[in-house]
Amino acid sequence: MTDDPPPNPALLPAGFVDLLPSDAEAEAAGMESLMRVFASHGYSRVKPPLLEFEDTLLSGSGAAVADQAFRLMDPDTRRMMALRPDITPQIARIAATRLADAPRPLRLSYTGLCVQASGGARESDRQISQAGIELIGPDTPEADAEVVALGAEALAALGVPGVSFDLTMPPLVPALIAEVGFTPAERQALMRALDRKDAAAVAKLAGGLAPVLTELLHAAGPAERALSVLGGLVLPAPVRVLSERLAATFAAITARVPDIRLTVDPVEFRGLHYHTGVCVTVYARGQHEELGRGGRYVSNNDEPACGLTLRPEALLRAAPARAGRVRVFLPVDCDPAVGKRLRAEGYATVDGLVPVADSKAEARRLECDMIVAGDGVVALN
Repeated sequence: MTDDPPPNPALLPAGFVDLLPSDAEAEAAGMESLMRVFASHGYSRVKPPLLEFEDTLLSGSGAAVADQAFRLMDPDTRRMMALRPDITPQIARIAATRLADAPRPLRLSYTGLCVQASGGARESDRQISQAGIELIGPDTPEADAEVVALGAEALAALGVPGVSFDLTMPPLVPALIAEVGFTPAERQALMRALDRKDAAAVAKLAGGLAPVLTELLHAAGPAERALSVLGGLVLPAPVRVLSERLAATFAAITARVPDIRLTVDPVEFRGLHYHTGVCVTVYARGQHEELGRGGRYVSNNDEPACGLTLRPEALLRAAPARAGRVRVFLPVDCDPAVGKRLRAEGYATVDGLVPVADSKAEARRLECDMIVAGDGVVALN
């Protein structure tokens, strides 16, 4: 009988990865680029903890992501704790407690890691980064537009090409269906058909609503056309209010960012369960994954809020690669003042720690691009 082989020290749980130097540096630089854009518009940065007590983290808006949370017991208090699967509910808690007396509108930004019990935007992702903003207090189309406009500016700062924002109003379809006396089973079957965008099934299941729902299904696409179709329909008053708010938000966004690419899906109702109004999902040309999502919700203490959460990993897969710092090798006898000057000029310096026979060979071994020669630098061939 032989002993089992020792575990592979490089093996990680499914959904967790090591980011090696170039990727880790690119992500850090990308995150800071996003945060600089948010800060330039008056969004103050907060940093909630990765771990909280379960009964606070997963209450209120946090209940919508409770099924994604890893749980463990605090050995000190014997209370259950949870790793955050999403940062937005934590911002809602901070706004309602620690910053309850801060003036509104309250503008907050954040960045950090989240851990999800199952894959997020990509099935393989369980540890994800988030960077986002929350605008707490106003319930207006202009507030929704501010959040989308900042998202567009942040993605432009990263150089992400072909960005589009898909606007939805998740409460609209449920409100429309609620006006008809469907049984729970009929309603469930109809919602499933709408979720699949199955026009034939919708026509069969929707009864008198079939013409309206079918027209809305086919309207999804460029925002102007979708909103024109929606505005031309005869809708019950509660549904009309939602339709008009969606149109007003579109108008506010385009007034602020005239060249933005917007689409509208009038029947899309998926999203986080805490969303109560206009929502947005961010895409880029040629990318199959979402770059971010957000929308309007009710924060703690029934305070209106809207926000946008971006996925830095997805953004960096969509953005052009950024060049890292040029690495310069400093031989062991190099004047320290030269290295100090080069770092101030934006170079990354790599010190030689011991004398070597061939400094250029040592520089190449350490993956440097240049080497100090006198008071200047020369490229390595």
